[in-house]
Amino acid sequence: MEHLESHPLFAGVEPGVLQGVLEQADRLEIAKGETIYQPKRFRRCLGVLLQGQVQVRREQLLVSVLEQGDVFGAAALFQMAQQYPTTLKALTPCTVLLIPQDQVRKLLHESGAFAENYVVYLSGRIHFLSRRLDTMCASSSQIRLAQYLLTAQDEKGDVTLSATQLCQRIAVGRATLYRAFEALEEEGLITRDGKTIHITDVRRLGTYANL
Repeated sequence: MEHLESHPLFAGVEPGVLQGVLEQADRLEIAKGETIYQPKRFRRCLGVLLQGQVQVRREQLLVSVLEQGDVFGAAALFQMAQQYPTTLKALTPCTVLLIPQDQVRKLLHESGAFAENYVVYLSGRIHFLSRRLDTMCASSSQIRLAQYLLTAQDEKGDVTLSATQLCQRIAVGRATLYRAFEALEEEGLITRDGKTIHITDVRRLGTYANL
C-alpha cells in the first residue's frame, strides 16, 4: 500500500478500491539476470517495479532502463496480440507487482482518479516512443555508437569488437567510427584499450544517447 499510495498512477484512488486490487495482485522477487517479459512469455498484467532496475530491449535495440516506480506491461493489456513487443531483463535483484488485467479494468471503472492517471501515463509513453523514434532516425554516428555500446556491454561495462565488426553493427565507415570514438572519449564517456571499449559512466552515456 505504501508504494502504491505514493505512486502517480494511483494518486487519489480510494484506499478500499486499492486494497481490493492488491489482494488480487502478485508480488514477485526477480533475480538479477532473469527475464521478466519476453515476446512469447508474458502475462496480461500491469507491472509496477517496486525495487531494482530492468533493461527493456527490442531485439538488439536498447529501449530504456526501468527504475523503481516505473510501470510496464500496458502493451499486453486490452489487445489480442500473441507477442509482447519487448524483452524485460532484471539488471539487479528486483521486486515486481503484477496487477491482472481484470483488476486494471476494475480500477478504470471504479476510480475516476486512476482512469485519468492512466491516460496521463499512456500519453507520456506516446511522447517517449516518439522521441525514441526520432533518435533511431538520427544520423549522428556518436549517438548510434553510444546506443550500441549500451546494448552490447557486459557486466563490467565493456564491449570487445574489432573496428570492422563495429562498423558493420552500426552501419558507418571506419573514419566515421573513429570520429565517433573521439567524440565520446572527449566527453569522458568511454575509454579504449585495443578492441575493448569501456563505458566509464553508463548513466551519462544513456543521457547522451537520448535513452
